Amino acid sequence: MTRLPLQVSVTPEDTAAINHFESSAREAIEHIATTPLEELLPEFVESVIRFGIKVLIALLIYFIGAWLIRKIRGMLRRIFERRKTEKAIASFVESLTSIALTVILAIITIGTLGVNTTSLAALLAAGGMAIGMALSGTVQNFAGGIMILVFKPFKAGDFIETENGYSGTVSDVNIFSTKLTTTDNKIIVIPNATLSNGTINNFSENTMRRVEWLVGVEYGSDAEEVKAALGGIVSSEKRVLYVESGAPADPLIAVNALQDSAVQYVVRVWVKSSDYWDVFYCLNERIYTELPQKGIGLPFPQMDVHITKQD
Repeated sequence: MTRLPLQVSVTPEDTAAINHFESSAREAIEHIATTPLEELLPEFVESVIRFGIKVLIALLIYFIGAWLIRKIRGMLRRIFERRKTEKAIASFVESLTSIALTVILAIITIGTLGVNTTSLAALLAAGGMAIGMALSGTVQNFAGGIMILVFKPFKAGDFIETENGYSGTVSDVNIFSTKLTTTDNKIIVIPNATLSNGTINNFSENTMRRVEWLVGVEYGSDAEEVKAALGGIVSSEKRVLYVESGAPADPLIAVNALQDSAVQYVVRVWVKSSDYWDVFYCLNERIYTELPQKGIGLPFPQMDVHITKQD
């Protein structure tokens, strides 16, 4: 097996540092060798005492700092509980504050022992910058999660629709993502950065919603009869709300458009948000079954073709 020679490049700065270390070590050895033991012993004892005092001061600073950190964390927890802050935000802020203060305390403690902490602080700053750049997407999701948890455009249990077409009931909101349960029981995990930067349609924010039907009938149908038939269907539905029950308006039935093959009527009513789909499907079926029973035809697209004969 052939061994390749190991090449090490030494800079002038490295050479100067090595020479300085050798010179200092040589002077220390010469001093120990030429100094009588009676003189070295007091110097050694004095050095030990100075270092011991530094250690005691460092330990005192560390224990006082650790006690203060616990007090600050407890104070933050009480503030969050009093203001009923989201648990995810409260836990994250407490942990982040504790870690940051602990790092600062460690640097101060090491500096008290006489160790130069400038390089250590620079190393921590560079490491933090590198981690931030590597986790840029995660940081965006985190910022989006903070925005959602603070401003609360939706909460667990709300039915929402996102800008990218997803809709469902919010089952969980955390710092980095939001979980939706769709109507067919699928779980969709959406990054919070996407939600916080997009449009969100929250169907559960208000207690009432307006239901609308567009009903087409045949041309020639009597308008008053059609409106009376639709009004009877609406009035018999107990879940429809009126002004006296807190709705913004009473039910509306009117001619909406004159289309190619039908006269279109619009029916608008207010219901509780929880009753929206039940009322929508129920009245859909009743309109389809009851209008023909009253002699009102439901049209379908048709075309009249006229044929002329020429000699």
